[in-house]
Amino acid sequence: MAVDANATSSGSRPAYHLATELVHIDSDAVKDNYNAASVPIYQTATFKQHSADGAGGDYDYSRSGNPTRTAVEVHMAKIMTAERAFVVSTGMTALDVILRLVKSGQEVIAGDDLYGGTNRLLTYVSQFNGVKVHNVDTTEVDRVVEKLDPIKTRLVLLESPTNPMIKIADIRTIASKVHEICPSALVVVDNTMMSPYLQNTLAMGVDIEYHSGTKYLSGHHDLMAGVIGCRTKEVGDLLYFVINASGSGLGPLDSWLLLRGVKTLGIRMEKQQSNAILIANFLEAQGLKVHFPGLESHPQYELHKSLSSGPGAVLSFETGDVGLSERIVESARLWGISVSFGCVNSLISMPCKMSHASIPAEVRKQRHLPEDLIRLCVGIEHPEDLISDLTQALETAGVPVKKNN
Repeated sequence: MAVDANATSSGSRPAYHLATELVHIDSDAVKDNYNAASVPIYQTATFKQHSADGAGGDYDYSRSGNPTRTAVEVHMAKIMTAERAFVVSTGMTALDVILRLVKSGQEVIAGDDLYGGTNRLLTYVSQFNGVKVHNVDTTEVDRVVEKLDPIKTRLVLLESPTNPMIKIADIRTIASKVHEICPSALVVVDNTMMSPYLQNTLAMGVDIEYHSGTKYLSGHHDLMAGVIGCRTKEVGDLLYFVINASGSGLGPLDSWLLLRGVKTLGIRMEKQQSNAILIANFLEAQGLKVHFPGLESHPQYELHKSLSSGPGAVLSFETGDVGLSERIVESARLWGISVSFGCVNSLISMPCKMSHASIPAEVRKQRHLPEDLIRLCVGIEHPEDLISDLTQALETAGVPVKKNN
């Protein structure tokens, strides 16, 4: 079940479910004299003008804007219920653009369980840009509130669920508290793990939501992209200035690939999520410690249900032994050993050795990130095949498996 898309209707147009909105591109997003069924790829760097002063044209240079990029930005704004959306070269570029809104001397409050690349970029801005970064447990609202400073706090950065420990932040309450105590601060959520199909953070009072479009939005790991959606025009103008000035906007071919991928987000996410629920239950039945918000054993099961319409398709589990975890990962056949998630094929990894290896070991220890943790990113394969492969991987590694009669 996806988030309600009634807010996407306008004028006299009927309100459609989000699964429908994902598939249909607004016809006025791009002017096309030939009524192409697919948005054209405007593979051009520059556009001819009609007058010496260059005035009058919708586009002049693709760094500033391109019709194919406009089409995907308008589409993403619709499905994110954003005032304005932007697409840039990568998910980390999206965060870099957002962090350009933070000045030297200002502060950022972020979680203590973050994607490794996010931690790396926050470390950079703290070391070279004069920005103070506070890492706190965002599952506890009070830990966020006690770091808020009405003068210095500029950004509160959340992941929910977090990567890779799958912790949940009370997004609504945190956004409300931040805006009450620090009216000039921006609440930002990396919503990659859920996608707009399962969770709409802008509707919860968040100022900026961003995604790695490389993950669920594209769905096939054949492009790099980042997506930013904002709640107000004022914030949108600030973000566009940075994107235009830095030249970080997504190219036309990748914009077209992203637009094509988004159309199948609904059907992919439903299948991946249903697979993930079966796999999480299987692993928990083996006595393993499983982190997944679709399990009632998750400490924030009810909170996540109040924020999202589903648990998603990423989970992690602990074995208690690094060597055992390595053997499980290397014994998998269907599960590809790879970083990233959101692809149609299933992936397996050990975050501390791959996606989060850039976080120093002592910092991982301080943040209680288990070295033996295995992350599963569930794809669209038949669930019996995925569970069968996990079974043989566990058994090969020396874990006795309880099988259903």
